[in-house]
Amino acid sequence: MSARLENVARRLARLPPPMMLASLYAALILIGALLLKTPLARNIPLSWSEVFFTATSAVTVTGLSVFDVSSGLTLFGQATLAVLIQLGGTGLMVFAVLILNSLGLPVGITGQIYLREDLNQHSLGQLAALVRTILKIVLLCEALGAAVLMLSFGLDFGFWPGLWHAVFHAVSAFNNAGFTTLPQGLTPYIVDPAVNLAIPLLIIFGGIGYVVIQDVARQPNWRAWSLHTKIMLVGTAVLLPWSVGMFAILEWTNPLTLGALESPAARLVASWFQGVTTRTAGFNTVDVAGMHDSTSLMIISLMLIGGGPTSTAGGLKVTTMVVMVIATVAFFQRRSQLHAFGRGIELEQVLKVMALTAISLMLVFLGVFVLTISHDGHFLDVSFEVASAFGTAGLSRGYTAELSGFGRIVIMAIMFIGKVGPLTLGFFLATQIPPRLRYPAGKIHLG
Repeated sequence: MSARLENVARRLARLPPPMMLASLYAALILIGALLLKTPLARNIPLSWSEVFFTATSAVTVTGLSVFDVSSGLTLFGQATLAVLIQLGGTGLMVFAVLILNSLGLPVGITGQIYLREDLNQHSLGQLAALVRTILKIVLLCEALGAAVLMLSFGLDFGFWPGLWHAVFHAVSAFNNAGFTTLPQGLTPYIVDPAVNLAIPLLIIFGGIGYVVIQDVARQPNWRAWSLHTKIMLVGTAVLLPWSVGMFAILEWTNPLTLGALESPAARLVASWFQGVTTRTAGFNTVDVAGMHDSTSLMIISLMLIGGGPTSTAGGLKVTTMVVMVIATVAFFQRRSQLHAFGRGIELEQVLKVMALTAISLMLVFLGVFVLTISHDGHFLDVSFEVASAFGTAGLSRGYTAELSGFGRIVIMAIMFIGKVGPLTLGFFLATQIPPRLRYPAGKIHLG
């Protein structure tokens, strides 16, 4: 028996780091589903399909749910969900390194390679320092967020129940998950100051990336920041006002969303919350199903973009879209070299952006195509659901509960690929095979 286990361990050790990480996340989903299936975790009967869907949604920090978490899960079940969100959002290897360090055990070169892939880093240097920084950021942000949320939840539910709701929502918001333990979600808090301050800020800090936060905290000087940090901050500074402003413009008179609020100030507050949460988090204070089709299409595009690398967010990532825009501008200006903020961008990075974008769009198209075959007549709802699953955003037009068993499997697969897909793709992109032959250049007519 021990020989078989050793043989299995050797085979697993030979797996490429991204595939190994994908296997670890799959194992975490399995463990989470088994825990949620126990009577200790649930108040209602839950099928295997429901617990696996919920566990997958939690580990991939998506937030889509096929049942009401507030009434369907016990306190133990909700705590299990919070742990799955924390592990999935912050990263399994980060917690593994923290546990090994606390026990005084070395991480080893293999563990460092897995950690590098999990954090989407290019080198092994400074990984331990980055892990410590991540731990500090996570604890500080979630503690401050829970303290602010207690100003509202503590008054509404009492100290201990309010504290649990505050902690759960802080974990869910910082990890951009979108799960809620409240029966009506956050819709009753549409103009609540504490909720509209804490939740969006947690989403922004969680989605902008640990590397950016570390860079800004260490060197509060624009010129000293890395190219990655500058691109992320500029991209976020453009996308946030765009999403908030466009949501306000498109939904201002919609009686099912902003139009139901009397004061302009209340509509602006609701637009701020929904504009921030759109790209990655999945919380909502207005009826998503009541939005105009134009607003839904805008939200689909934002969910596909997502947040930043080395963050709790999903999607194509802001840096990917910015590099694509830079490459497009360079093409029309007939420039062969790409640069931004006084730094060059290598051709390999552009090729990676093209590959990520092409594969992601093909995956989303395939998901929509497959679901429309089995769920005919709901094209916008299906497209919204698939984009939300791939971007691990968690918003839904109320269609998640309508999914068939086959539809749940498709959405689970898309959520999982949206979480670990870039890691696997990055491994294959990093594998260089030197060409044996050089061919003469040919002409291709494009466009």
